[in-house]
Amino acid sequence: MKILIADDHPIFRQGLLKILEADPAFEVVAETGDGAEALALIKKLRPDIAVLDISMPTLSGLEIARQVQQENLPVRLVILTMYKEEEYFDEAMDLGVKGYILKENAAGDLRSCVQAVAAGKYYVSPVISGYLINRDARQKALAKEKPALRLLTDTERRILKLLVQNQTSREIAAQLHVSYRKRGGIRL
Repeated sequence: MKILIADDHPIFRQGLLKILEADPAFEVVAETGDGAEALALIKKLRPDIAVLDISMPTLSGLEIARQVQQENLPVRLVILTMYKEEEYFDEAMDLGVKGYILKENAAGDLRSCVQAVAAGKYYVSPVISGYLINRDARQKALAKEKPALRLLTDTERRILKLLVQNQTSREIAAQLHVSYRKRGGIRL
């Protein structure tokens, strides 16, 4: 598995590199401390997995995830963070992030996380696994409160998600690979 590491703390980044290089199944193809450079490297090198710090100069890990989702880039994302706020976790999950680990547990969680993500699974640091339960409970409550949401098609749900992310009709049409008409909006 080809891996890119992006974290703005050089010493921490070197530690991540050592952990991943200890496993012969992983090849770190690039590392950077800058978000914009990380996105450019993802586009250029096409790594299988990108491990992204949530807070970096120029672009955050979540902004990179948003771009990856918008451009439909073939890379699985792992967010690495020191923030325990549930809002960050929820945003990452909404953006299709496959792994979410805390920096305080990175030494123990990183290899397991990357292995799980490489196998097409999700991985969340056990310390914050309760966020998944909260997320599920909120979704069930919303479904009870707004039962009509169940009637939406997958495409309608995707459009609704993109609207919530402040995407324009033109941007939504580009992501869905459909034509855009000025007067009528998206044409499926």
